[in-house]
Amino acid sequence: MDASTYLPPVLFTLFVWWFGTGVIMLVGALPPRATRWSMLGVTAVLGAALYGLAAGRDDVTAGGAYLAFTCAMLVWAWQETGFLLGVVTGPRRAPCPAGARGWRRAGYALATILWHELAVAVLAAAVVGLTWKGANHVGTWTFLILWAMRQSAKLNLFLGVRNLSEEFLPARLRYLGSYFTRRPMNLLLPVSVAAAAVASWLVWQQATEPGLDAGVVTGHVLLASLLALGLLEHVFMVTPLPSTALWRWSLRSQPAPARISRAAPGTVERVAGAPKR
Repeated sequence: MDASTYLPPVLFTLFVWWFGTGVIMLVGALPPRATRWSMLGVTAVLGAALYGLAAGRDDVTAGGAYLAFTCAMLVWAWQETGFLLGVVTGPRRAPCPAGARGWRRAGYALATILWHELAVAVLAAAVVGLTWKGANHVGTWTFLILWAMRQSAKLNLFLGVRNLSEEFLPARLRYLGSYFTRRPMNLLLPVSVAAAAVASWLVWQQATEPGLDAGVVTGHVLLASLLALGLLEHVFMVTPLPSTALWRWSLRSQPAPARISRAAPGTVERVAGAPKR
């Protein structure tokens, strides 16, 4: 195994994941007066990224794999930024009502992110539509992996994990913490971790098959690395590792998160001081 072939895409994925997450959190924490210009800026980037996906859909070189991966990440960044800025969230913008349980609680939670979920679906359709007839599908799979891993993370936060990482929420979205549950583990988390591990291993195995072109190898390593990072994010949810330290530089401008009240395992935790509806 030649490290010069596999190491660059691994490091590139790691950098884009770490640095891109930090930049998104920095922009998402900007004051309301900066929202319009921030959205205009990221929308311009979105247009350029969609153009890049379309222009490189038949480029099966290593450069084409990097381009498709980067463009898909930038498309994903649009909806993440819009969500943190409070522009693309949902029709409900209030904490979870006291006593809400089961499907009622799930319905309230969905209402807080409904427009965001629809936006992701529209963007996914755009990415697939622009690349489906091409030979380079790295962008498509990149976006779909991000989508799947993020859905899994949301469900695990809702069902209950040890580390809620509410520090990542800007002040305007702190009410979302009332929909999170703190507990040591939930039944979905081991399934999520196992699925990500198996998928990453299978893609990595494909990347190491002999006789593959450099572009195919690069694309598969980028995707396998992204899956591995998604797995790592899920592990962070249940381990005492201080994952927020990785992005401390992007969280300094945010106020300290509201205190999350202690709750028994399986119950909804409310943001202290949040209004009740």
